[in-house]
Amino acid sequence: MGKLDGKVALVTGAARGIGAAIARGLAVEGAHVALNDILPPEETIAAIESTGGSASAAVADVTDRELAETTVQNLTADRGKIDILVTNAAYSDRELFYKANMEGFEKTIDVCMWGPFNYLRAAANAMIQQGTGGSVVVVSSPHAIKAIPGAMAYNMAKAAIDQMARTAACELAEHRIRVNIVHPGWTNTPGERKFFHETELSEKGGELPWGRLAEPDEIARAAVFLCAPNSDYINGSTISIDGGALLPHEQMFRIQGRPDV
Repeated sequence: MGKLDGKVALVTGAARGIGAAIARGLAVEGAHVALNDILPPEETIAAIESTGGSASAAVADVTDRELAETTVQNLTADRGKIDILVTNAAYSDRELFYKANMEGFEKTIDVCMWGPFNYLRAAANAMIQQGTGGSVVVVSSPHAIKAIPGAMAYNMAKAAIDQMARTAACELAEHRIRVNIVHPGWTNTPGERKFFHETELSEKGGELPWGRLAEPDEIARAAVFLCAPNSDYINGSTISIDGGALLPHEQMFRIQGRPDV
């Protein structure tokens, strides 16, 4: 018996990386998982089904609001309901904002801000109509609170969806729909290869307090926990899974090498 037996979940950006790991984790706990992505998610679906889980594809662009609503409607028509939503789809370019290609800048905002909103709104309406409550996990980022240079659009979008999630948690509480946030730290995903070579990821990961990057399954465990009944009293909260990366670890130089420490 899994903690999510009989539940129906929708995960955006689920074809690979963190989203795929979350989809697998939800399925292991017994949920049927609909995998949304612009990429075909068949590989992740096959992995889920190979271990006895249940999954289906929901290929769609998260920036299309009407398509988001249709995706949720199709899922509820097929499975009878939706209990869980995890918004994970993301996109990012890295450029100085005053030189940025605005097409990429706006795409980052559309995917990372409007995408989560589109699916949150569609799923919330379905859950309210069902009257059975639900759980939403918004995969955000430490970029929401730390201004990483060269990532202004991503920083802006992640800060926005943190506020979106907290506001939704307040507005949906009367419907017994919980909304929580996960902040993954630097994670070993295919998306990081857009910005860094393997040697850079290894070297820079070694400079983090925990000495390595996170693995997608480590982020997934927190998301699955927030969807499960034993987290029922957690609402409007943020869980950071970053190995202490936001701690002031750079300041350790002040005491390292001192004879009295």
